[in-house]
Amino acid sequence: MLTVAALYKFAPFPDPGALRDPLLATCETAGVRGTLLLATEGINGTIAGSRAGVDAVLDHVRRLPGCADLTWHESRAADMPFGRMKVRIKREIVSMGVPQVDPTADVGHYVAAADWNALIDRPDVAVIDTRNDYEVAIGTFRGAVDPGTRSFRDFPAWWRANAHRFGNKRIAMFCTGGIRCEKTTSFLLSEGVPEVFHLQGGILSYLEQVPADDSRWDGACFVFDQRVSLTHGMVPGHHVLCHACRRPLAPEDTRRAEYEAGVRCHLCAGEYSEADRERFRERQRQVLRGELFTGAAEPAP
Repeated sequence: MLTVAALYKFAPFPDPGALRDPLLATCETAGVRGTLLLATEGINGTIAGSRAGVDAVLDHVRRLPGCADLTWHESRAADMPFGRMKVRIKREIVSMGVPQVDPTADVGHYVAAADWNALIDRPDVAVIDTRNDYEVAIGTFRGAVDPGTRSFRDFPAWWRANAHRFGNKRIAMFCTGGIRCEKTTSFLLSEGVPEVFHLQGGILSYLEQVPADDSRWDGACFVFDQRVSLTHGMVPGHHVLCHACRRPLAPEDTRRAEYEAGVRCHLCAGEYSEADRERFRERQRQVLRGELFTGAAEPAP
């Protein structure tokens, strides 16, 4: 079994470009694959490899400025979920597009997975899913508000248009691994919301720690690798990825008339030109010939 480590850390990297090559070299030497994003605000990503290989990369990351107390979330995979190793420089490690938001200065109250049910069961708490619409579609907490956003950058505008709906309620938010909530809770505090909470370690920690019989979670959790989804106990779900639009599909979706492997699904049937479809078909032929790995979505877009 391979070890999969999802990590993020908000830390000051004045020159993230200088960190890229040594980090990539460490990953390649360790035989680790995945995607890591570097920005002036820190690091974010998911890697997979042997136990020793992942440990070597984590040791390297902990030696980066401000990362000594790095935490990460681990799971297992029977097969390598990534085709290659990428270390990319970005403007943000999770793109919200609100420069004044600084999770190192002010964030909401962290709530451990074991305490999450008690919080979200309270009538004075509104629960908001901060993930994108395609993620929410395959699973979320019962009663959670779905903003219906296609991109995380849409969240600030959604909140400003909908803040009136929540009155004086306290706000509890969650995301896959915790990183998006670092920014959304900081953003809501800057917008004047007095009490904001977020699920520490995200949905992944909840699915790992909370027994299914006690769960308030329905469905599966989308993850940004070839496993596509995880369920309670970190067991891989049954979803597959549409490699045209990158949305997760349930098994029954692949039996719909609109579905063509690697080319389209019912969700994107009207979204691309025929020239795009031909390009997707050629890519799929390369995949079937073993010439191309389809890859996975990047972490927390």
